[in-house]
Amino acid sequence: MLTATHPRAMMATAPDAGQLMAMLLKLVNAQKTIEVGVFTGYSLLLTALSIPKDGKITAIDVNREAYEIGLPIIRNAGVEHKINFIESEAQPILDKLLEHHGNEGSFDFAFVDADKVNYWNYHERLMKLLKVGGIAVYDNTLWGGTAALPEKSTPENMKAGRQLTIEFNKLLAADSRVQISHASLGDGITICRRIY
Repeated sequence: MLTATHPRAMMATAPDAGQLMAMLLKLVNAQKTIEVGVFTGYSLLLTALSIPKDGKITAIDVNREAYEIGLPIIRNAGVEHKINFIESEAQPILDKLLEHHGNEGSFDFAFVDADKVNYWNYHERLMKLLKVGGIAVYDNTLWGGTAALPEKSTPENMKAGRQLTIEFNKLLAADSRVQISHASLGDGITICRRIY
């Protein structure tokens, strides 16, 4: 309810997409995860509840204030100890993680719901951080449904995001490192399983 009443509530992960993510986390027995873009922490809470007691989440967002809206619920659920929240742009943190070679191939799961212009940059880094068999989930890969519509049917304020989304989707489809599946849940999620 906290997120639903927030002025930017449309930024939150859709409940049906969250349900699927929780199942994916269980299917891969995720212990070490990363989340790029946290907002009020709904998907972060789902992840924390789905991983084991000793599981760890690296959570990166530029806005700690939004994260703190959901923090009381995370605390009430008894899962705050699993979360390492980092207030920062994501790319420098991902690069810093990669400086420590022990992090390469050590993450089981990643969820990305952040600045769409950097999705491919995040993907390139996550392919190094995720283990083979690990999963990356990207949110908003339908961009309000406009990615499946002709450009002329797209409202002007959504055209730039539509183009970024289409380009990202094409890059994922051509990426031989991953097996992909698109789920039309929420605003569309693309699930990528690293195969090498």
